[in-house]
Amino acid sequence: MDQHKKLIELLNDFDTAMLTTRSSDGSLESRPMAIAQVEPDGDVWFVTDRNSGKVADLMLDDEVAVTMQSSNKFAALSGNAHAVDDRSKLDELWSETWKVWFPEGKTSQSIVLLRVEAKHGEYWDHSGTEGLRYLIKAGKAYVQGKRPQPDESINASVSL
Repeated sequence: MDQHKKLIELLNDFDTAMLTTRSSDGSLESRPMAIAQVEPDGDVWFVTDRNSGKVADLMLDDEVAVTMQSSNKFAALSGNAHAVDDRSKLDELWSETWKVWFPEGKTSQSIVLLRVEAKHGEYWDHSGTEGLRYLIKAGKAYVQGKRPQPDESINASVSL
């Protein structure tokens, strides 16, 4: 399978990601975010409050990292993020579960979309038969006192 396609498939398996931005003092700030949409090119959409710290961070430095993890699947993206005030896109992406953060619903004036334009991605997929193959390979390497060799079917670095 093509590595780009594999990465996009994995990204679509996640509901939540950690978004990392650089704050005004230079420190890194991470917070969980509900994924609104993953585009075929790897760009990711989130919904947030326009007055949040992350939006302020992006005004100073728009470079971000996005990480996702389950028990046997992992993905990471890096790229640039910016706030997008697009009510038609918000209508397209809206989920009623977001009323927890926006009680007024999608008409709330505090809602803004965040679009992460992914430049690079990585994945590690230890699920299914590929994961089983990796466990066998890792077990053999352990017994031999070696490190297992990377396998592109379960992990890869992808330019987006």
